[in-house]
This record gives sequence, structure tokens and C-alpha cells, in this order.
Amino acid sequence: MTVGPAGAGGLRERKKQRTRDALARAALELFTTQGFEETTVDEIADAADVSQRTFFRYYASKLEVAFAVQEVVEEHFLASLRSRPPEEAPFEAMRNAALGAWDTVEEVIAEIVPVELHMRTYLIIESTPALLAVHIRRSLKTEETLSRILGEREGLDVDTDPRPRLAVAAMSGAMRVAGRLWGEGSDHSVRAIRELIAHYMDHLTPALVGPWRDRPEQGAGIGHSERFRP
Repeated sequence: MTVGPAGAGGLRERKKQRTRDALARAALELFTTQGFEETTVDEIADAADVSQRTFFRYYASKLEVAFAVQEVVEEHFLASLRSRPPEEAPFEAMRNAALGAWDTVEEVIAEIVPVELHMRTYLIIESTPALLAVHIRRSLKTEETLSRILGEREGLDVDTDPRPRLAVAAMSGAMRVAGRLWGEGSDHSVRAIRELIAHYMDHLTPALVGPWRDRPEQGAGIGHSERFRP
């Protein structure tokens, strides 16, 4: 059976995607085992069994390849938010999108890297100044995209109505706290970070609008340490 022009094009695209994925996988393996700064482009290319020239055909730098899988995960989260039912309140939609994205992250990136490698990459990002700086810039860009998605959902102009950006900033703050505590802990699984994110997001609204300790008029009740226990 002969392969027509369309079929040949599809094969070429799949081959390109396999090469791109192989480079990302090789890079993350090297970054997480020997360090980002210590890893060279030549080592990444050798590990993927391609030339340095081929590496630069797919990625502009080590920094770009370091975030290749994270970009896929971020797009998955954004798509999840866009697909939330319109009757969900903004914060509810963000919470459900974030947790739903974590529930399905393994299958989303399975063809690129094992999920355990992806999770180890987060630890390297947090401990490498050059990667952390890029991560912060990327996060700010993603927050703006999230704000505009919320604005579209609610029929608001984010440049005149502050609520979308404020809601996203609050959610992002809760997720950053959860991510930091996850990184400092001993369980670096997807389940562990999902549980922390759910816990901190569920306490976000009470922390912003409710009392943090019992008032005399409330009588003796549950104290702060018990009320906010995981």
C-alpha cells in the first residue's frame, strides 16, 4: 500500500513529535539527576540520540526544553477551565478545573514523560534560580490568561472590573503555598499535591471573609488550630 502526500505528512509530523518528546524526556532526566546548570545541550542531544543541530531545531535553549512538559500541563488546566459548566461560580470553576487537571495529568503527559519525572522537575525548578525566575514570569502570564478566561465566562471587562484578576491572584497564592509545602514534604506524589491544593483552596474563602479566632460573643467553640486542621 502506498502512502499518499497527506499520509506522508502525518508520518513526518509524528516523527517530529517523537523527537521533540524524546528531547524533553532526556533533558528532564538529566536536569533531575545531575542538575540544570550542570547539563549541557550536547548531553541532552546525545541522550536523545540526535545532533545538537536537531536540538536547536526544536528548542531555542535549555530553559525552553525545561518547561516543555509544564507548558502541556498548563494548557490542559486552561482547557479544563474553559470547559467548566457556565453555572459554576468563578472560584468554584477554578477549583474544579485545577483539581480535575491534576486528576488527569498522568494520562495527558504519558506519551512524553512518566508523571514521576514531571513531579521531580517541579523540585528542580524551585531549587534552581534561573528556572525559578522563568517559572515566575510564566506564572504571571498564565494568571493573566486565567483572568481573561474568567472575564469571558462572566461577561466582564478585566481591564475595568478587578474581580477576575483578584480571584485568580487569590487562587494562585493558595496554590503556591500548597506547592511550597508539597516540595518541603517527603511525599512528592500527584495525590499529595492534589490534596494540599484542595485543602488550601477550600480554606481560602473562610480565611478572607471569616474570623480567625473565636470571639467572646461566639462562646467557647472550636479554636483556630482545630478549625483549620487538614
